[in-house]
Amino acid sequence: MNAAKVSHVFVLVLENRSFDHMLGFSGITGTDAVSGQATKIEGLVGGEQNTFNGQTASVSKPALRSMAVDPGHEFADVLTQLCGPDATYTSGQPYPPINNSGYMASYAAACAQAKQERDLSENLQCYDPSQLPVLNSLAKEFAVCDHWHASVPGPTLPNRLFVHAASSNGLEHSPTDAEIVLNETVDGINFKNGNIFDRLSAKGRTRRFYAGDDFPLVSALKGINLTDIRRYENFAKDLQETFDYDYIFIEPSYSPENDYKGSTSQHPLDDIALGEGFIKSTYEAIRNSPLWENSLLILTWDEHGGFFDHVVPPSAVAPGDTAPNSGQNRTGFTFEQYGPRVPAVIISPWIPKNTIDHRLYDHSSVPATLEALFNLEPLTERDRNANNVLPLLSLSLPRSDAPIALPMPANGFVNAVVSQPQSGGAVSRPLDSFNGGNLPAIIHAAMRQRMQMHPEQREQIMAETANIKTRGDAVRYLSSTSSELKAKQVR
Repeated sequence: MNAAKVSHVFVLVLENRSFDHMLGFSGITGTDAVSGQATKIEGLVGGEQNTFNGQTASVSKPALRSMAVDPGHEFADVLTQLCGPDATYTSGQPYPPINNSGYMASYAAACAQAKQERDLSENLQCYDPSQLPVLNSLAKEFAVCDHWHASVPGPTLPNRLFVHAASSNGLEHSPTDAEIVLNETVDGINFKNGNIFDRLSAKGRTRRFYAGDDFPLVSALKGINLTDIRRYENFAKDLQETFDYDYIFIEPSYSPENDYKGSTSQHPLDDIALGEGFIKSTYEAIRNSPLWENSLLILTWDEHGGFFDHVVPPSAVAPGDTAPNSGQNRTGFTFEQYGPRVPAVIISPWIPKNTIDHRLYDHSSVPATLEALFNLEPLTERDRNANNVLPLLSLSLPRSDAPIALPMPANGFVNAVVSQPQSGGAVSRPLDSFNGGNLPAIIHAAMRQRMQMHPEQREQIMAETANIKTRGDAVRYLSSTSSELKAKQVR
C-alpha cells in the first residue's frame, strides 16, 4: 500500500453489539481479501443454539430495536457466556475452554437482577439486513472484517482503552465510582508506554476528537484537554474547510444517566436506528468532503454487549505492560484471551467493492494501523503482533463509484441526535447498583473537565465527585458541568 494514498484516518467506535447479532444473517458474499477468490461472510446458518434450565433456543431474526434488559457484559458475565454457567477463572491461569454455551444463562441472571421476566432467546436474536440498511450497505461497498474481536472478554472501558493504547492498564472490569475518584486516574488514565496520541505527537502528527455529547470517554485519558474536543455537530462543516489532522477519533453520544435513551451509541437499551443515523452522517460527511480520496474510516463496536456470537474467540498476545493482579486488575486476568467478535467495516476509496476479510483483528489493530502508516513504534506486545488494515487499500486508483449517500435508517431516522443529560428515571437509584458500566467513567470525564476549567479547585471538585451516590446526583453533576462548558464556549 502506497502511504500517499491515506493522510486522514477516521475511527468511529460504537457500543455493545456482537458480529452475529448485527451481521450474522446478512449473507454477504464477495471477494476474499487475501486469496482474491469468491467467499462468504462467516455468519450464521440458523441452527446455532443455547440451552438453560431445560429451555433451548436457536438464533433467529428479526431482533428488537431496543432491549428492555441490558445483557451482562462484565468479565464474569462474559465468562459465563463463553464457558458456561459453572465456569470459573483462576488468577494468572489460562482462560477456561470456550463453547459459547452460557448466553441464555447469563441473560437470565441479567433479567433477574433487573426484576423483569423476559424471553431468554432475546439475546440470541439477530438483525435482519433490512433492519440495518446503513451497516449492510457499507459492508457490501467496502471491506467487512468477520474476525475482528473485542480485545478483552469484558466490558466497554477496557476495550476502548485498547483502541487508544493497545492495553487497558490491567483493567478488565468497569470501574466503580469510588475507583474512578480515588485511584491514580484523577489526572487521566496513564499507560506505562503512553498512548497512540502521545506517539503521534512525538512524530509531529496531529489529532482531533469529535464527540456526540459533552463527556466522551477518550477525555478520561491523560493528556486529552478540553480544547482538543469538538462537538460532532461541527464535523461535516469542518471537513469542508482547511483540515490538516492526521487522526480523527469520533465518539457517539451515550446518556447513560438516562438509561441511554436518545443516544447514538447503539447501546442495547437505545434505538438501534439512531446509531445507524450517526454512521450515515459520519460516512457522508467524509465521502462528500475534499478529503475523501485520502481518507480511511474504521468503523467498529467496542464489545459484544452480551449478545450471542457463534465463533470461539482465539487466544491473544498479552500486552506485557502489566502483570496479573497489578493495578486495577481484580481477577488476575492475563490478557491472553480475546473477547467475542464485533462488527468491523473498513472504508476507503482505495478498497475494492465487496471485500471480505477473514484475517484476525482486535482493537489494537487501530494503533497498529496508525503505527504502520506513520512509522511509529508499537505501544505494547499486543499491537506489535496485531494485523493492520492497510493491505486492504489495494487499488491503484481511487474508486469513483463509492456512494455519496447511504440508505435511510429503518423507519426514517436520518441524522445523528445529540443527547444531553436528562433527569428521567429512578433518580434515587444508587450509583453502585449500575454494576459499573459507563456512568462512572463519564463522571470521571466530567470531573477532569471541571478540573481543567478550575485547576485551583482540585480538592473541592474531587470531594464533590466522591459525593455522587445516586442517578439523580449524577444527572445534576453532569448537567451543571454541561451548562458551564456551554457558558464558557469551550467547544
